[in-house]
Amino acid sequence: MANFNAPANIAELVISKVGVSKCKLNFWSVVILGILAGAFIAFGAQLATRMGAMITFDKGISTLVFGSAFSVGLMLVVIAGAELFTGNNLMFMSVLAGKAKLGQMLNKWIIVFIANFIGSILLAWFMSASGLVSGVVADKAIAIATAKVNLDFGPAFFRAIMCNWLVCLAVWLAIASHDITGKIFGIFFPIMAFVASGFEHSIANMYFIPIGMFVDPTGSITWAGFFSNLLPVILGNIVGGAGFVATLYWIAFRKCTIK
Repeated sequence: MANFNAPANIAELVISKVGVSKCKLNFWSVVILGILAGAFIAFGAQLATRMGAMITFDKGISTLVFGSAFSVGLMLVVIAGAELFTGNNLMFMSVLAGKAKLGQMLNKWIIVFIANFIGSILLAWFMSASGLVSGVVADKAIAIATAKVNLDFGPAFFRAIMCNWLVCLAVWLAIASHDITGKIFGIFFPIMAFVASGFEHSIANMYFIPIGMFVDPTGSITWAGFFSNLLPVILGNIVGGAGFVATLYWIAFRKCTIK
């Protein structure tokens, strides 16, 4: 027996585990797991910010460490268990397979998205209140948030497509593995790649922009800027995850997954 799931088997598991099972979760389970996912991604984001701020001798190494540190967030989501909006874009494969209804999926997406926001903001508030986001770390947080709120719609949208293409592939690779070590490696490389590449993740931005807002003494980072970033990034994330992963793999393995 192979020590990993082949792609066609992953497609079956995505349909049954990611889609059908998630649609059956009750409201409060989704809310709690969604809040946890937002917090988990924020833990990775704050670690990335801290590490990125402290490595000043080489920009390339700083960027690589930034992306590597961030990957802990999705590891917590997948292995510890949580509901993440971007990863849940894979649920669309179950809809295409006729195993889940579109309305069920959209309902879960909305609940998870709101819960992710709560978890992310909670961690941003905790970090701000902790006093740990100060000095060069605060400067890094403000710089990240400022860059994101000043990003135009088009670049944000396309960066978000590429981001969730890789995030959903990270989940796909994690499902391929039968053990935790394999899941960690399957998650690490795509997540490191998307962060180090400068792509846009809607849930991560729920931490990156508010924490910059909370510690910025000038008040130049606003909620209006946050939401102007969030709209194109949400749309791009959906295209990347539901379109380029769920839909294309459904087409590729359609004959293997029809029962």
